[in-house]
Amino acid sequence: MRILIATDAWKPQVNGVVRTYENLKRELEAAGHFVTILSPLDFATVPCPGYKEIRLALARRSVIAQLLKDGAYDHIHIATEGPIGWATRGVCLRRGIRFTTSFHTRFAEYIETYTGLPAWISYAFQRRFHRPSIGTFAATPSLRADLARRGFRRLMLWSRGVDTNQFKPRAPTDRQATEVAETGPTFLYVGRVSREKNIEAFLDLDLPGRKVVVGDGPILGMLRGQYPDVIFKGSKTGDDLAREYANADVFVFPSRTDTFGLVLLEAMASGLGIAAYPVTGPIDVVTPGVTGYLDEDLQAAALASLKLDRDQIRVQAMQRDWARVANIFLANVHQARRATGLGRRLFRARAAGPQIKASARPVS
Repeated sequence: MRILIATDAWKPQVNGVVRTYENLKRELEAAGHFVTILSPLDFATVPCPGYKEIRLALARRSVIAQLLKDGAYDHIHIATEGPIGWATRGVCLRRGIRFTTSFHTRFAEYIETYTGLPAWISYAFQRRFHRPSIGTFAATPSLRADLARRGFRRLMLWSRGVDTNQFKPRAPTDRQATEVAETGPTFLYVGRVSREKNIEAFLDLDLPGRKVVVGDGPILGMLRGQYPDVIFKGSKTGDDLAREYANADVFVFPSRTDTFGLVLLEAMASGLGIAAYPVTGPIDVVTPGVTGYLDEDLQAAALASLKLDRDQIRVQAMQRDWARVANIFLANVHQARRATGLGRRLFRARAAGPQIKASARPVS
């Protein structure tokens, strides 16, 4: 298949949406599909107001229309509700091209946090964006149920994966072992350092040992000043990020608004128990008493997670392979197109086409 993915979130941004589509592209191409990412790299950009680390594309419909000329792609997937997403949606509607979408981010709650605009107004805006889609992908059952209650239609489950070769337990260095012996357990947060992530709920906890925050964002400087005893390490990627997970004891996830939380799987693959609130994302990923604890008392959840079996936590994460995630994506595309009577000849011909083999990696 020739697939175009239109997304406002792409490199050099560091977040779960970017990592999701990086991994999806890799797996699809490994199986013989052709994937094009339409991103802010293809347009002039301006800083996002209040969040200069994110660049907003000045998306031109003429450029997108030329890209989609003469059926260049078998399927269009629109990942985000930003300028590129809206522009691609407009071109597709004008030309009668059907497309799927994904719901990745609760912008409504974020906007309410920053501006006070009631969330229902923004949800109406998002609902309008997704209404023409032949299938809107949601990461978890609880998110799908919530969106259905809010009037979203044609919802389809599409989960997330983790690279268990990169994110894994690692033997500590002598220095790290000494630090742990001297300071006690390490409680870790990884993610954007921004207001909507509710990070203060973690930083205010009375916990033994030390707290470590990995990530960047608009309130990083403020939090550094307010919490001098917390270790803020800034943004990390690749093996540097994987080592931060491996050197910690518990992963604390204080967000109440994430739709999934890809960092939860990365922590679990590294053998970390999860402490989180019982909200969308954690309730679909964490198995209480096995991979973590969900509690309105976040301190109790964090302390209880210290006692979990790290090997058993990793076993659970090993079931979340990116190859399986890519196959679910393809299956959703096929199903959505068949349901609308589209591409029958294409999909009959390719029903037995490239499939992605889920890897059976040993537990290590």
